[in-house]
Amino acid sequence: MPRRAAARLDLGAASHVGRVRSLNEDRFLVAPESGLFAVADGMGGHAAGDVASSAVVQALATIAPAASASDLLARMKAGIASANAEIQKVAQARGTVVGTTLAALLIFAPHFACLWSGDSRIYRVRAGRIAQLSHDHTEVQSLLDRGVLTPEEASLWPGRNAITRAIGVQERPELELDHGLLEPGDVFILCSDGLTQHVADREILGLCVEAADAQGACDALVALTLARGASDNVTVVAVRYLGAPGAMPPEASVP
Repeated sequence: MPRRAAARLDLGAASHVGRVRSLNEDRFLVAPESGLFAVADGMGGHAAGDVASSAVVQALATIAPAASASDLLARMKAGIASANAEIQKVAQARGTVVGTTLAALLIFAPHFACLWSGDSRIYRVRAGRIAQLSHDHTEVQSLLDRGVLTPEEASLWPGRNAITRAIGVQERPELELDHGLLEPGDVFILCSDGLTQHVADREILGLCVEAADAQGACDALVALTLARGASDNVTVVAVRYLGAPGAMPPEASVP
């Protein structure tokens, strides 16, 4: 059986330790050959955050090209489960909590899927609009969902950085999933919370629209974060879907 042609993608990635921390506990994966992209943010304030984020990204990096969208999703879940078990062993050996957030994008054209745990985010820019596809697993988001806090109160809430899910913390990984169909020109932004602590959604949209390519968008987003103090590690991965193999790029298509 001939190997299925990969989707045409414009890719970018950038990561920086920030202005305050001495260790970058963020890790990212850009693997177009398997259709996998991810950002993992080791839990700050806990031991071995970089070990946890590295374990997840390394496990996903070993995934071979899949035969179908469902096959890719199954391989992804198996990889995360394997990393979760490895992180659990590290935590038991050290007698402490070890964990990492995860924001992952799977592409098997014309399908995409998003999986996440924690507060690293996945955005999609489509037709000049931005949508947050992931939903933060944080204490403050839970209070917002229940109407206990207003958005203004949430921005000042003392525990706004406390996450309620992470890979490696529980015996089985707690993941949330969203999926849909790709449209030519879609831009997906995966990022650690080091970006969203300093940059608003509308600014992410603006820099994505202005950038010449995916790498330019990543560089601009990290630069803006650094200009605003970068109180945490910051990592951004950008994936622009250009269409099926042989199709005209979005800017060349006829309305």
